[in-house]
Amino acid sequence: MKTQVAIIGAGPSGLLLGQLLHKQGIDNVILERQSAEYVLGRIRAGVLEQGFVELMREAGVSQRMDAEGHVHDGFEIVVGERRERIDLKLLTGGDTVMVYGQTEVTRDLMEARHASGAPIVYEAGQVQLHQLKSDAPYVTYEKDGELCRLECDYVAGCDGFHGVSRKSIPGDVLREYERVYPFGWLGLLSDTPPVSDELIYAKHERGFALCSMRSATRSRYYVQVPLSEKVEDWSDERFWDELKSRLPRDAADKLVTGPSLEKSIAPLRSFVAEPMQYGRLFLAGDAAHIVPPTGAKGLNLAASDIHTLYSILTRVYREGRTDLLEKYSETCLRRIWKAERFSWWMTTMLHKLENDDIERKLIEAELDYTLSSDAGRRTIAENYVGLPYDSVG
Repeated sequence: MKTQVAIIGAGPSGLLLGQLLHKQGIDNVILERQSAEYVLGRIRAGVLEQGFVELMREAGVSQRMDAEGHVHDGFEIVVGERRERIDLKLLTGGDTVMVYGQTEVTRDLMEARHASGAPIVYEAGQVQLHQLKSDAPYVTYEKDGELCRLECDYVAGCDGFHGVSRKSIPGDVLREYERVYPFGWLGLLSDTPPVSDELIYAKHERGFALCSMRSATRSRYYVQVPLSEKVEDWSDERFWDELKSRLPRDAADKLVTGPSLEKSIAPLRSFVAEPMQYGRLFLAGDAAHIVPPTGAKGLNLAASDIHTLYSILTRVYREGRTDLLEKYSETCLRRIWKAERFSWWMTTMLHKLENDDIERKLIEAELDYTLSSDAGRRTIAENYVGLPYDSVG
């Protein structure tokens, strides 16, 4: 089999890239090691920057998102009983975010892929990338016991942190930066109405908490826990009690509880791999970077990678601008490091950390200044709605 772009991974990144390229008449094949059901079963965040929303519209898959997604003009940061609303629309001159679950994004993109008839191979085993520095790279994989070969012009590595794409870059070429935080987020999904129309980020002496949502009837809540905690030790009742203890009194009183649909503990890490390209391989999304979820940047950073790669490949095939290929990594990394900084900053300010007394006081002062200052609140808002996408020349 032969194609123009081989896409490794059928998560939102790979599916979005495939859909955008297909709309431009650029052939592509997606390989995914898991089943479609497994991919759809992943529970992930769902706060979409304006840039991501526009990409979905450009890809022609925004109909359900526009009908069912919830546009948010702001969110709250709570410190004890102090509640401060960050007015995104006012502070950014009109920008907002869209609350629409990543599972639903994936479902929409999967259905569009199926409708287009463009090839996608699920349960592709033993994927290997070959001759990436040559003019004729290719990918091998196993399907139904047979060894298959996919020849291509370029490879897009959209297969996540544990995928094969980043591992295909030699160790003496790749540099990795990482910070692992000593706590995680215990998340609970429930068919209960959200406690608030907007997200609530809460800093409390017992630890961080987040009140989020998927729809008007489905909520997603998180509490900070040590990494030593086990999900099975957290009954629904214990979770709800802990969450209430970290919220302002009036929010806790309004909280509607119910049986959990899913509970899990997600570790927090900051991670960046440089460079994001090697020969004709281009990394995108979690294959190249991870952010703590505090700033709602993970899925959105993946989208900005896809925007850059899609823009470059379109110009390569339309205009012969192969000189733009070498700009991919540099262009992506400028935005990635700014998002990493914002996510680290939000995580540091809002979580309970094992700091010495002076560091704890300094963090408290920074948070107080940020929330009390128009400039500080604007900084949060500008980063939260998403920094502009960089052009590629």
